Amino acid sequence: MTLELFHRLAEPDSAAARLLVGELGLLEAVTFRNVAFESHAADLAARGGGRTPALWDGARLHEGLSAVRAALATVATARKGP
Repeated sequence: MTLELFHRLAEPDSAAARLLVGELGLLEAVTFRNVAFESHAADLAARGGGRTPALWDGARLHEGLSAVRAALATVATARKGP
C-alpha cells in the first residue's frame, strides 16, 4: 500500500498529522507531500482533493485531520496484526 500525506508546513493540523505518522511507527510507510511544491499540489488535486492534511491510501483520499487520524490508525492496527 502506498500512503501519501499531503500537508502544509505551517498548518497546525498538518503538523499534528505528521507527528501522528511518527507516533504510530509509520514513517517508512508514508511519503510526505508538501503542497507548497506545485507538483505535489497538482497530485493532490488529481486525487480530487484540495485541503490539507490529506492522506492518499492508493484507492481513497482522506481529507481533514479527523479522517487522516482514522485512516492512519487503521493502517497501524493492520500492520500490527492479531
